[in-house]
Amino acid sequence: MTVSETDITEDLIRDLLREQYPDLADRPLELGALGWDNQVWRLGDDLAVRLPWATETADALLRKEHTWLPLLAPRLPLRIPVPQRLGEPSARFPRPWLVTTWVPGEPADRAPATRGADAADALAAFLIALHRPAPDGVPDCRGRVGALSDAAESFAQGLTSAAERGLISDPDAVRAVWEDAVAAPHWAGPRLWLHGDLHPANILTASGTFCGVIDFGDLCAGDPAVDLAAAWILLPDGAADRFHEAYRPSPDVATLRRARGWAVLRALGGIHIGDAGVHGRPGGKATWGPPAQASLRRLVASLHR
Repeated sequence: MTVSETDITEDLIRDLLREQYPDLADRPLELGALGWDNQVWRLGDDLAVRLPWATETADALLRKEHTWLPLLAPRLPLRIPVPQRLGEPSARFPRPWLVTTWVPGEPADRAPATRGADAADALAAFLIALHRPAPDGVPDCRGRVGALSDAAESFAQGLTSAAERGLISDPDAVRAVWEDAVAAPHWAGPRLWLHGDLHPANILTASGTFCGVIDFGDLCAGDPAVDLAAAWILLPDGAADRFHEAYRPSPDVATLRRARGWAVLRALGGIHIGDAGVHGRPGGKATWGPPAQASLRRLVASLHR
């Protein structure tokens, strides 16, 4: 079942805390963010409560984060929300929920990175630390973060819709980036840990560079190209080369080609969501449009270098 926005209130959260974690129930509480899957409420200075409210799949994603993030967090150089307590479904709220650490910073869709070299180095260091072989039990990347060729229909629909709505000026150039990516050899290396959803709303900034990474709901194991797409999505103009130089092991040409394909998919998604926000359609976030447009411009230019 899903829970509407109006069903989650400060009183409800305090009741849940009193029932399961009374030592936290009297802390200051305020709404922090409304995500696609979860609401995030800040709990005191250093904690947050995440409650699923919009999608049925959020329950399993929260449990996945509770299982794996405490194991990953100690080796990651950027702060992430580390689960501290797992709330179980109850008569008051029929879904699981989490108490995590609070990660300070501003989402990059609202406060983009401006210090290109520092941001490139920070992103590379984070992904070097994350991209290690994943143990048995970590789910394989599937669906929108599985094999690039599996996303061909999503790409075609996204490109056609964006072109028809006048959101991109040169669909043929975008298609060329995609076709080059799909033609690249598949990943033949080990199953690596991946974040799986590195878009601007899931990266936090402070003083012009990256300071935190949030929303690990798509955490999985697979091809690092999925995450390496972030170089064109998150970094300012001219910083992608710095990232590729800093990332180790140095990505081969085929991996970079696949990464551009994943970046195109993410950029098309951001353009549609941004346009929905501008025109007031449900689910839209206007701040997603500008970085997605900039990403497509960088991607098209990178293909001809």
